[in-house]
Amino acid sequence: MPVRLLHTSVLKWPDRAAVTAALAQWAAAAVAGRPQVRRLGYFGSYSRGDWGVGSDLDLVVVVSASEVPFSERPSAWDRSALPVPTDILIYTAAEWRQVVARGDRFAHVMTTEVTWLYP
Repeated sequence: MPVRLLHTSVLKWPDRAAVTAALAQWAAAAVAGRPQVRRLGYFGSYSRGDWGVGSDLDLVVVVSASEVPFSERPSAWDRSALPVPTDILIYTAAEWRQVVARGDRFAHVMTTEVTWLYP
């Protein structure tokens, strides 16, 4: 996580290379224990390259199926090893197809901006 330098109000925020390296390690471990994962990636400022101090990491995961409601799925994913705050969206394959088919701005972001780490 970001750290405050002693005796100053300045935050030292991890750079993009540090965040993406930590993400690659985290993703490999997260996928290893979850055979239902079909895709895992990140989008937003870290994917676009315009991150800055305070930027969070936006993750997207596509799983084959899930009995857990959409809003509850992220709670099963420990993201504490990542060096910045994260948001995670976890879609089933059917839900993902619906997102992409909508054709709205979010669908555009999901089809053009995601940097896929898995497969």
